[in-house]
Amino acid sequence: MVSVYNTIDTGHEDLIHDAEMDYYGLRLATCSSDHSVKIYNIRNGTQNIIADLKGHYGPVWQVAWAHPKFGNLLASCSYDRKVIIWKESGEWSKLYEFSNHDSSVNSIAWAPHEYGLILACGSSDGTISILYHSSDSSSWESKKIMNAHTIGCNTVSWCPALSPIPAFDVNTSSRANPVKRLVSGGCDNLVKIWKEEGDRWVEEKKLELHTDWVRDVAWAPSIGLPKSVIASCSQDRRVVIWTSDDTINWTPTTLHTFDDVIWNVSWSLTGNILSVSGGDNKVSLWRENNEGQWVCISEVTKGQGQISNETRAL
Repeated sequence: MVSVYNTIDTGHEDLIHDAEMDYYGLRLATCSSDHSVKIYNIRNGTQNIIADLKGHYGPVWQVAWAHPKFGNLLASCSYDRKVIIWKESGEWSKLYEFSNHDSSVNSIAWAPHEYGLILACGSSDGTISILYHSSDSSSWESKKIMNAHTIGCNTVSWCPALSPIPAFDVNTSSRANPVKRLVSGGCDNLVKIWKEEGDRWVEEKKLELHTDWVRDVAWAPSIGLPKSVIASCSQDRRVVIWTSDDTINWTPTTLHTFDDVIWNVSWSLTGNILSVSGGDNKVSLWRENNEGQWVCISEVTKGQGQISNETRAL
């Protein structure tokens, strides 16, 4: 069951496009078409704004917190073609600005912290940039995946650093040298999986099922099972669950066909519950049952905390 825990008045002057809690669940970052990024302390049901970050000159689409081992870092991306990384050192300020895209930057995602400080950025120019921070020189370098998605890339998500390995598998070499992978979705209706090979990124797999723009992808956290799971959602109103035992052969399952466009999918920390939100102003939670069917276990309508008594199955 889901209930509304807290409602926050952000003070934004236009549409809010993203809201992200930090690692500890004590701070909230939001971004808006008013060109700003705001950060709030949220404790014991109260809120107070601690930063109002100005640096973008267009709608800000997404924000992403880095792992706290790197300090208090927040990334943001915007229609203005820029990615900004903000750092708290007493006060919040701009640490780094990346402006090497030719169109709107729609999505950003930090890599698993085991890999270091790495940020993936998907853009409407069709490319994906990977930003690497060098702790030795305190500088940033970038690699670019050209022509990742025709027309544009809408979303990126990283594969967990430690892929599940069966308990009795004596071959631990893959755990010692894990391959960096990420998944992306675009305006070409495709979901693509990329892996790092040497100093470049190559397409490992193309997943075809959606019939309209892919709006979001989410690689599920590893929970010890010997398989990988990706969720994707699209303007075709479908959410698809992709599963694989080897990251090469993927099996799609349509979770549900909704009544409106689906904008966002997000996994719980344990990777067994998927949240889905879309144009119908609803947030629903889904879980796979023992028969392999995905069922809706809870639904919140228009932020009012209304819980659906229906349990929907395929």
